[in-house]
Amino acid sequence: MQKLEVQRTDDGSATLFVPELDEHYHSVKGAYTEALHIYRDCAYLHAAESIGERPLRLLEIGFGTGLNAAVTAMAATTERPVHYITLEKYPVEPELIASLDYEHIVDATLLTAIHAAPWEEPTAITPHFTLEKRCCDLLASPLPDAIDIVYFDAFAPEKQPEMWSAEIFARIYQAMRPAGVLTTYCAKGAIRRLLQATGFSVERLAGPIGGKREILRATKGE
Repeated sequence: MQKLEVQRTDDGSATLFVPELDEHYHSVKGAYTEALHIYRDCAYLHAAESIGERPLRLLEIGFGTGLNAAVTAMAATTERPVHYITLEKYPVEPELIASLDYEHIVDATLLTAIHAAPWEEPTAITPHFTLEKRCCDLLASPLPDAIDIVYFDAFAPEKQPEMWSAEIFARIYQAMRPAGVLTTYCAKGAIRRLLQATGFSVERLAGPIGGKREILRATKGE
């Protein structure tokens, strides 16, 4: 992976910047705010209310700094345990993760356990949150099945167009259970139409306060 730099976002939380791609891991308007609104609230909490009472299986495209995993682990309950599977081609070095100071905004014990968890095997972070980190390339790796929730958090389409293809979305759609939901920060019309062509029902939702005006939530039919 290219050299990474730590930068502060507008809500005070940190993100990583990739100079070679001119791209950030999170919104510059607020890394923590983005994780809470787009992924935890609009995907995980929404699915927990709209899907039956079974345990939830969640797939994250792009583990990155682990912030999305941390806010989800904090929200998981014994009533709705979560198996959180995350795919990451370029794991971030532990020293760089430590420099982000996320222990000031999320549960430090959970955060430590998330980053200490071994790759390639399911690990119980809490009695109701199991983490499975897979170091792999989405383009060449099989997807887990029976997925209820997808956090689609790849780099922007103009930076990684291969990650936003009809083929990728079709594979994700097939891996999802009926009524499953996918959220992404990208609200471009081309991406909305791709999701619709795949078979999803797509909503434009308000973005995070102070951030993007709109985000997308896609739902697979029953």
